[in-house]
Formats: sequence, C-alpha cells, structure tokens
Amino acid sequence: MKIYLNGKFVEKEDAKVSVFDHGFLYGDGVFEGIRAYDCLVFKLKEHITRFFESAHSIMLPIKLSKEKMIEAVTSTLKANGLKDAYIRLIVSRGEGDLGLDPRKCKGNETIVIITDRIALYPEKLYREGMAIITVPTIRNIPEALNPQIKSLNYLNNILAKIEAVNCGYEEALMLDHLGYVAECTGDNIFVVENGELYTPPQCMGTLRGITRDAVLAIARKSKIPTHEHVLTRHELYNSQECFLTGTAAEIIPVVKVDGRKIGDSTPGKITKLLRQEFKKLTKTDGVKYSL
Repeated sequence: MKIYLNGKFVEKEDAKVSVFDHGFLYGDGVFEGIRAYDCLVFKLKEHITRFFESAHSIMLPIKLSKEKMIEAVTSTLKANGLKDAYIRLIVSRGEGDLGLDPRKCKGNETIVIITDRIALYPEKLYREGMAIITVPTIRNIPEALNPQIKSLNYLNNILAKIEAVNCGYEEALMLDHLGYVAECTGDNIFVVENGELYTPPQCMGTLRGITRDAVLAIARKSKIPTHEHVLTRHELYNSQECFLTGTAAEIIPVVKVDGRKIGDSTPGKITKLLRQEFKKLTKTDGVKYSL
C-alpha cells in the first residue's frame, strides 16, 4: 500500500507523522471519506469542496488548490492500482508544541491520503436490514462544534459506537441536546411515512452528508416527496421504512429501532428503489481516472 504524505508516495510502514503534529495531539484537523467505483471517484468535487470548507472553518490553510487535491486523490488510487476503493483524505495543522496555540505550528500542514477497500457492515445486513439502538451519548451541539466540520476529533461518535457495541448492536442512534433524532455514529438517517421521505435538517446537529443529498435528489427525481424535518424517536418507531446513508455505508436498511419493529421488519420498497438508483449514480457522477 502506498500512502500520499505531503506530496510524496511512501510505503505504509514508512508513512509517519511527528508525535508533535496537532492532528495527533489534539485532533486539530479535518478529513473526508470518499468512494471510488470502477475507476470513478463518486462526487469527488463535492467531497473536496466540503473538505476545504471544513478546513476554512477551523482556519487551517491548505497549500494545495482544489484541482491539485483532486489530482492527488486520483494519483493515489492509480499508485495503488485500485478500481474500487475507500479514500481517507486528511489534513492536520502540522507540527507544533505541546500547547494548544495553533500559531506554534511551524511550517506547512500535514496532508495524508490513504486508499483501501472497506466493508462497514456485513453484507447480510444490506439484504435483511439492521437493528440500531439509541445510546446515552448525544451529538455535539452546534455551538460547541459545528457538525458540518468533519473534525479529526471523532470521540463523540466513537463513544456512541462503544455504547452500541457494548449492547450488542452494530450501530447507535444519537439524539441532539433537545432530544430530537440527530444521526448515527457515521451515517445520516431517513424514514418513510405514507410514501414520503423524512430526514433531520442539517441545523439539528447533523452533518450534511453527500450521500444524504444524493438520496434526496434521487427521491425528488423519482417523484417521492421529501422533507428535512425534525424527528422524534416516536416517529422513527412508527415509520414504515427506515434506512441509513453514508459514504462508507452507502444505503443500509434499518428494520428495528430500540426493539421496535419498523414496518413489517424487512427492507421497504422505497429503500430498495433508492438503493438501486444510487448504484446507478455511482457509475456516472464523479471524476474518472484510468489505471
């Protein structure tokens, strides 16, 4: 495996950053998760735009232009000979000292690109649906850390994941500070009620996911009414269908929430339709490269 590290390709065992890097010390940086399908990087321009927006929000300048960053991503895929891959794009503040002050970080930011294959959930769950559980850890409030910033500090999500795993579940449902449904540890959440699609608005402690937006666009094109609307667990429990979306997860059906069956406890027809149309989209909407 070849890793892109500050403009050079290095072997996995040689990909090292300083222990004084603020990304390592404090999670002071941002990242993106991206997917490639058959030599097409799905919605790469949208991912790069969100990546730069996250960096801008934390006042972290990136020396590469968006165009050069796109080239770096596709070059890393080529260097590893991968047609289908998950890409992790990372930028940290760089090397500093043991203090918090970002002005102490000397030199350039640290840029890392890793490519590999990924299977976030077992294939069986995509066919039969998964069960999720609400956990005590709530989503960070926007006033503390805006959810649109994909920060390297993912402890909020990891703590929720630990709670789900300890209870025997693959995934956790996180609420916001008001008790409304926010998102899962790495995915946005949708429900179907009376043939209409609902998902929490991005202002309620949820990331505006790129797969989330793609699903909303597919639904509208398919004449399925869509709503970005606050949701309670009561509405989840009594919905006819439920599913999660994310770059790594794609679209995965949920058939049980907190022990309550969703619909007839099988993946619903709208969920299946959206999955089919999403797979088509991954073949056309993105940046092509050749091996």
